[in-house]
Amino acid sequence: MMRRGHIIAVALVQMMMAMPAAATSIAEIYRCERTVEVPVIYVSGETGVGVVVLLVEGEMVNLETTSAASGARYAGSPDLSGYVWWTKGDAALLTWFDASSGQETPVYSECTKVER
Repeated sequence: MMRRGHIIAVALVQMMMAMPAAATSIAEIYRCERTVEVPVIYVSGETGVGVVVLLVEGEMVNLETTSAASGARYAGSPDLSGYVWWTKGDAALLTWFDASSGQETPVYSECTKVER
């Protein structure tokens, strides 16, 4: 039986292998409340548009850079419900955006980048 850490490592390698050759990436792991770990890959391409791939509850989630007053915000379509990843420095927050109400609800808060 594969351990959780091994599954995360395999998923990160698969995500990186699927990226275009001109893309650059940075892999990070964030530890959030309740010791939940969120593996993240930040990807930037030739156009400079940023994308983030997160592994959340066993599912890969792809989000694009959106406007933020401070820090960085990554989300899907503004017309659809989905995850939103907020970062500022070494801190992060994962929320769920409800498109029908326009509200964001915290999923994982108090996330901090794990030093390697």
